[in-house]
Amino acid sequence: MAEDKLKEKIAVVTGGASGIGLATAKRFVSEGAYVFVIDRNQKDLDEAVSDIGKNVSTGIQCDVSNLKDLDKAYEIIKDRKGHIDILFANAGIIEFVPFGKISEDNFDRIFSINVKGLLFSVQKALPIFTDGGSIILTSSVGASTGAEELSLYHSTKAAIRSFARCWILDLKDRKIRVNAISPGTIDTPFVYQSLNKEESEQFFDNVLKSNPMGRMGSPDEVAKAVLFLASEDSSYITGIELFVDGGVAQI
Repeated sequence: MAEDKLKEKIAVVTGGASGIGLATAKRFVSEGAYVFVIDRNQKDLDEAVSDIGKNVSTGIQCDVSNLKDLDKAYEIIKDRKGHIDILFANAGIIEFVPFGKISEDNFDRIFSINVKGLLFSVQKALPIFTDGGSIILTSSVGASTGAEELSLYHSTKAAIRSFARCWILDLKDRKIRVNAISPGTIDTPFVYQSLNKEESEQFFDNVLKSNPMGRMGSPDEVAKAVLFLASEDSSYITGIELFVDGGVAQI
């Protein structure tokens, strides 16, 4: 039963049309929030809004790495609701690329979305962001661990972890809390789309062997942690990295 922890709050979820973003948007709505779902895929966005409920959510097509797109998105939010109380900056991509084969295109693409896109998703929200609000950034267990073929992805997530530490100082006068959520391997389309069948089987076999809980997490398990950081339940918590990874980063 919903407890209305986010009653009458206005929330924004980037990368919200699938996986962790969609699960979080649903959690926010179940707790009383109105959610703007931002995603670059219009088809997935339409399906997500229909799934969540059009009376409690709005979909906005936006590529977070495109600053003009972000400006338009926040103008829509300002016109419709006037302010933002919660921002879950979650949009990102993953690419498996051996170190010796990393190209400039690989670098530009992943840093443009994961780092540049996240930074400006937050910065451009600030003019209409409520003082005392909550910002949650999607980092990853990869910010603290190493993995073959993932040096680009992990380095973007380390940058995001650093953003949280710095922004709590930049935003302290506005009493805006900033925290990072660091999922481990979560059962979402995000992972499957990046690997072929053989690679997927090997990858998930390695995950099960290395995870103390012996399984992947679900999107809703991450969403519940994001809800905690978005709500007043975490009112004296800022700048942290909350791992939702089955214990991987702790061993």
